[in-house]
Amino acid sequence: MTLDPITLSVIQSGLQQVCDEMDLSFSRAAFSPVIAEANDRSDGIYSAVDGALIAQGSTGLPVFVGTMQYSTRVLIEMIAAGKAAAPKPGDIYIVNDPYLGGTHLMDVRFAMPVYRNGEIFCWLSNTGHWPDTGGAVPGGFSASATSVEQEGLRLPPVRLFKQGVLDDEIYAIICSNIRVADQRIGDVKAQAAALLVGEKRLTRILDRYGDTTVKEAIEELRKRASAQMRANCKLIPDGTYRSIAYVDSDGVVNEPLEIRLAIHAKDGLLDFDFTGSSKPCIGPMNSVLATTLSSVYLAMRHIFPDVPISAGAFEPLRVKRPEGTFLDAQYPRPVSGCAAEVSQRIAEAVFSALVEALPDRVTAAPAGSSGNFALGGHDPERNRGFVMYQISGGGYGGNADHDGLANGCSTIGISKAPPVEIMEQQFPVLYHRYALREGSGGAGRHRGGFGLDYEVELRRGEATASFVMDHGRFGPPGALGGKDGQPNSVRIFKDGETIVPEHLSKAQDIPLRPGDRVRVGTPGGGGYGDPMTRDPTAVAEDVRLERYSAEEAKALFGVVIGVDGTVDETGTEGLRGR
Repeated sequence: MTLDPITLSVIQSGLQQVCDEMDLSFSRAAFSPVIAEANDRSDGIYSAVDGALIAQGSTGLPVFVGTMQYSTRVLIEMIAAGKAAAPKPGDIYIVNDPYLGGTHLMDVRFAMPVYRNGEIFCWLSNTGHWPDTGGAVPGGFSASATSVEQEGLRLPPVRLFKQGVLDDEIYAIICSNIRVADQRIGDVKAQAAALLVGEKRLTRILDRYGDTTVKEAIEELRKRASAQMRANCKLIPDGTYRSIAYVDSDGVVNEPLEIRLAIHAKDGLLDFDFTGSSKPCIGPMNSVLATTLSSVYLAMRHIFPDVPISAGAFEPLRVKRPEGTFLDAQYPRPVSGCAAEVSQRIAEAVFSALVEALPDRVTAAPAGSSGNFALGGHDPERNRGFVMYQISGGGYGGNADHDGLANGCSTIGISKAPPVEIMEQQFPVLYHRYALREGSGGAGRHRGGFGLDYEVELRRGEATASFVMDHGRFGPPGALGGKDGQPNSVRIFKDGETIVPEHLSKAQDIPLRPGDRVRVGTPGGGGYGDPMTRDPTAVAEDVRLERYSAEEAKALFGVVIGVDGTVDETGTEGLRGR
């Protein structure tokens, strides 16, 4: 059977719509702000044969595009080997084990088989960031962890729902090992309900077009995605492209970690080799293989966003397993920083390696940090514990066409910071400041976007603060002559003193009392191109908007601003050597 283009397009859009509805259902029903407001979640459809990605929600986190495919394949293999219970209709598995295709422990995955005529047609899976899964510190981001057990409860694939019924015993074990457990039932039911919505919507498509036609469409879409990605990769001239990206520290040893990348391009195939990267680290900045692979895939998706999301899009991208490095973490290495931080350094390495080959498509480095800030304690007014998890945006890198976006979401996803009003309603905190960190973007022909500057106060009770961020030592690098963006900044104000963490953007268990404040300045994006070639009128507009002072305009861009706010052409030409 040969599908006509219209039917193929309708089925493709239908599968995408199934995933989008799962995403929407998950967020609308979840209790935790990090899911309900920040959309730190993703849903997708996966092959029953090998777990290959068929479709993923357009509002899901891109970093999960590879990890959920990997984890679904591992689940299928474990079931076949008798290492996980065989499924029945209505069963839903739960798993968060990083070494089985995951990220960090807080990203909890559900997987459900969809049956047709007694056989599994495909798997539906989703991932949601739970605010806490136990461990040494509230929120799970233990900057000083030296083993995964210190980061929280690790779950192998087990059936949390059996034939549609929640297993109370397994759920009780989970709740006995996490904080604010009474609030998790809302997220659990939302996560399961999203899969049921997906099953219902997918069944309608299968009933309308038939299983055989839909299978044919899925295979054709995979082939086309592969061909499209390979055609795009042919835009990269054959050769080897190298870069180095740095992680500030592992949270325990205060020394940078190196990501060394060599990309070998030939005839539309790209081989990614991380040989020479730092060895496995003591602290939580190790990356499991699934996250490393996914980081490469999402970086290429940033460069070629027109390629549909499908397993086929990954086929021309061949990643050599980085054995013996911190990018291939093995049990019991801690990994809480892998998904939100190390993944973005990997993507940054890809961008830096390819920007000269594709200057019209690749940007300077973005902020590259999710700004993981967890605050956990007890609220005496409500007489209950709480775990607050704050993610935050940063500046995007400048590019060939325009300046970088200010306060954009992280490289790995589209998660947005929860509204201040929601956070103040849910937790005993008060935000004194929530604004752009103006001037934080790197100078360039097109400057980097600005990061975020926020300050939050604990209003009542006692709490501890923990941070697992990055780019505190090194700002996001500029490209093609552009300057670096400003690095991350973390300050704690307590007892009349200002505390700067030893590891700059990583710390844990900092005790806070009412009136104590935390102020964070997220990184600005790297600049693109020589700052001395920036349009002087654009510099004058930045000065008018108080993004830079006249002195900064002169020093950074070689532009002299007169007392009337306009460009002094003579002075500018003198500085720029024209």
